Amino acid sequence: MTRLGPADLEAARDRLVPDVVADGLRVLFCGINPGLMTAATGHHFARPGNRFWPVLHRSGFTPRLLKPSEQHELPALGLGITNVVARATARADELSAQEYREGGRILTAKVERLRPRWLAVVGVTAYRTAFGERRAVIGPQERTIGDTRIWVLPNPSGLNAHWTAQTMAAAYAELRAAAHGVDGPS
Repeated sequence: MTRLGPADLEAARDRLVPDVVADGLRVLFCGINPGLMTAATGHHFARPGNRFWPVLHRSGFTPRLLKPSEQHELPALGLGITNVVARATARADELSAQEYREGGRILTAKVERLRPRWLAVVGVTAYRTAFGERRAVIGPQERTIGDTRIWVLPNPSGLNAHWTAQTMAAAYAELRAAAHGVDGPS
């Protein structure tokens, strides 16, 4: 991969990154919004300090550690990626509460169309704001979108120091077990 400099990253601000989706996925992972590295590369969770890909593997969702550039392999595993807010920013705190709420409406319509078994929102604050669920905690939620169940996971960003890769992988593995309980073994 070509090394990206500050100007390359800044040029990616506000870019949209295509979802990695298909109809009827087992789990649709939903990030907060694309970071500048993701927007610059076109690959979700591309920032080197982001733990999404290692945690996805450690939790058993993928048979091997995938690189962000291999995100196209996810739908064959019954997995996909989208975001609450589509536009890229350097930090999630650049997003307004209105953007989160509008993102929640757009995400609801997307989930109704794609009908994944589970929507996994990676970031409890993003979920709370987008869906008006101020008391939501990590884990399965009571809310559903049609037949799609919702699970909130810890944000894999390297900035989320409250969770280690090991504790995060355990939380993701709980979702994996629940998803397999619905589908049967993969």
